[in-house]
Amino acid sequence: MTHNSPRHQRPLTRRRLLTAIAGAAVAGPAIAVAAPHALAAVTPDDGARPQAAGALPLTVVNSTGSYANSSVYVYIVGNQDGRQVRVAPDGTLVPIALSDNGADGFTDYAIPLAGSGDTTISMPYMSGRIYVALGDKLKFKAVADGNGNPALQYPAGWVTSDPSYQVLHDCAEFTYNSSGMYCNTTMVDMFSVPLGIQLTGAQDQTTGMLRDGGRAQAFAAVKAVPEFAPLVVDDLRVIAPGHGLDAGLFAADYFDPYIADVWSAYAGKDLTVTTNAGAFTGRVSGDTMTFSGPAAVSFGRPSTRDVLYCDGALAAPNDGTTGPVAAVLGAGFNRSTLLSSSAQPTTDPAAFYQEAVTNHYAKAIHAATADGKAYGFAFDDVANFASYIQDNAPTAVKLTLTPF
Repeated sequence: MTHNSPRHQRPLTRRRLLTAIAGAAVAGPAIAVAAPHALAAVTPDDGARPQAAGALPLTVVNSTGSYANSSVYVYIVGNQDGRQVRVAPDGTLVPIALSDNGADGFTDYAIPLAGSGDTTISMPYMSGRIYVALGDKLKFKAVADGNGNPALQYPAGWVTSDPSYQVLHDCAEFTYNSSGMYCNTTMVDMFSVPLGIQLTGAQDQTTGMLRDGGRAQAFAAVKAVPEFAPLVVDDLRVIAPGHGLDAGLFAADYFDPYIADVWSAYAGKDLTVTTNAGAFTGRVSGDTMTFSGPAAVSFGRPSTRDVLYCDGALAAPNDGTTGPVAAVLGAGFNRSTLLSSSAQPTTDPAAFYQEAVTNHYAKAIHAATADGKAYGFAFDDVANFASYIQDNAPTAVKLTLTPF
């Protein structure tokens, strides 16, 4: 079965990214530490469910029209039971090992595509990412983490010194276990390769597909907004504004006028945020927005960086009260709906991104997708606008590299 309720109203463990990726942080200039976004549930939240069978067939379809199969490389990396692992071309799960680094200092975990047609790979139980690289291989490095355990440095397309910076690449995220398959296409860090996921099982679901010409339209839309234009890296990718801020490419005070207006507005009237826990009523006093209702929760005045990363003052603990309210506030700031409606979350997409100060990056990628869904920021699943699908009795998953 699947769920139709807004994901921000369910346990926020679904928003925590893979332990494997978060645990990959070690010192160095090109660390790829994933933002705490978008990933899939690892625990059922409503009783007994069908058991997913192991070894789910993953079909990779190269419909780029620009790259031959021989120029496309797939990587399946992540975590199983606290270990960092990768999937070998034969579908076996292999632990990461420091000895995997070759003479050039990097691993070669690439799974080549079939000589022609589609490629099917056996997907074992794990949480992770499916990376695709076009034209060249990615440079994953096996390192020792803070506990001395083997870990991976992931590509960071927003770090100019990253060894894979010039490689055209992107990824999808997933958790696959006995409860089912939970997966998404993600643009929380960057947008580069158009990817679509089809998940077959109890239902037949698709997400992530772009409109015809959608990639070029998204690049052009971001480039057309002066504050966001530096986020476009040639024809390689568009990096998310949070990473742009950290790299000095995006103004650290961009959202400040909107934040100030929100703080001013709700110093004199109530903001109502409704979650599964009930309705929370908030007011601003000084630098703090305090909510009453099912629980007393409060938030400090966020910075632009807090808004873009949905972190800091807008961090969402997995507590069922503060976390869901933080998610709704984060979405309201990014979609610039907090002033147009004092009842949140706003669920009509026609009301999103209507202010001059808004997340134009998220706006552009949502406009480019066929179903209007994308993961443009960490709380984009509020009111079900994320490119996320799940199935508790999956039989197959397909990842399509769609036309450029």
